[in-house]
Amino acid sequence: MDFAPPRPAGTQGKSGERQLTDLGRLILHCADQAGIVAAISRFLADHDANIVESDQSTTDPEGGHFFLRMVFHRRNLQAHLDEMAATFEKTITEEFDVADWSLTNAATPKRVAVMVSKYDHCLLDLLWRARRGELPVQIGLVISNHADLAPEVRSFGVPFVHIPVTRDTKPEAEARQLELLRGNFDLVVLARYMQIISGNFLKEVGCPIINIHHSFLPAFIGAGPYQKAKDRGVKLVGATAHYVTEDLDEGPIIEQDVVRVSHRDDVATLERRGADVERSVLHRAVLWHCQDRVLRQDNTTVVFA
Repeated sequence: MDFAPPRPAGTQGKSGERQLTDLGRLILHCADQAGIVAAISRFLADHDANIVESDQSTTDPEGGHFFLRMVFHRRNLQAHLDEMAATFEKTITEEFDVADWSLTNAATPKRVAVMVSKYDHCLLDLLWRARRGELPVQIGLVISNHADLAPEVRSFGVPFVHIPVTRDTKPEAEARQLELLRGNFDLVVLARYMQIISGNFLKEVGCPIINIHHSFLPAFIGAGPYQKAKDRGVKLVGATAHYVTEDLDEGPIIEQDVVRVSHRDDVATLERRGADVERSVLHRAVLWHCQDRVLRQDNTTVVFA
């Protein structure tokens, strides 16, 4: 399988982040302690880097968790990135006992694969936004357990692979999926992929997975959630995007949103309005993840949006 190459640096377009070239991102999560921000600022200054954006948060200034996201400008960044990372490893991480950090070139788009079943609204929205440059991603593959969406996906120039899944063939299907995904992507997005992901798949895939679902869970689980919602007279419909864990639909939440509905709305209207929310919520979750705005701690997240 040949995957599409990433876009050249500086062509990310409308993704919402500063459009300067030679931008780097520094992400860090560690125990909160005095002097860490000053030390990082000195480190960047020593490498002729200018901070252009900075976000930080702490759960408790005395012994809490500290989260930091910095965007900086450094001329000819790519040529200096490895040296900067090595110096950071030897100085900041050792002095402040930092285990969770990354230093990356913001111009390098994340490599993304999408898994989908038959619902097309979230998938096509991601493909469209990626093509327009509204997402800093390179979607290199779509995997589906149904063949229905192949023509639409291929019209975007993206490879489509149909891997049927049944209860009896699920292990073999996941093994084939892992052959395509492992080591090739930075993120997998479940754009209404109607299959449960196994624990073995999560351990082997080698990158985070983001899922989207309607916010009726757990009140309206199973088939026909919008009919059940209509029968209960709901006044809000919504969606939740979260990281996938072995606990079904209970992974760390990235983004949520709702829209008001009324007794006048039939089931089809609820589904349409729910699909609108799902598209926007998933787009924001993927965007923020790919801009390194989401930092995880246990089963929660800090989102510098």
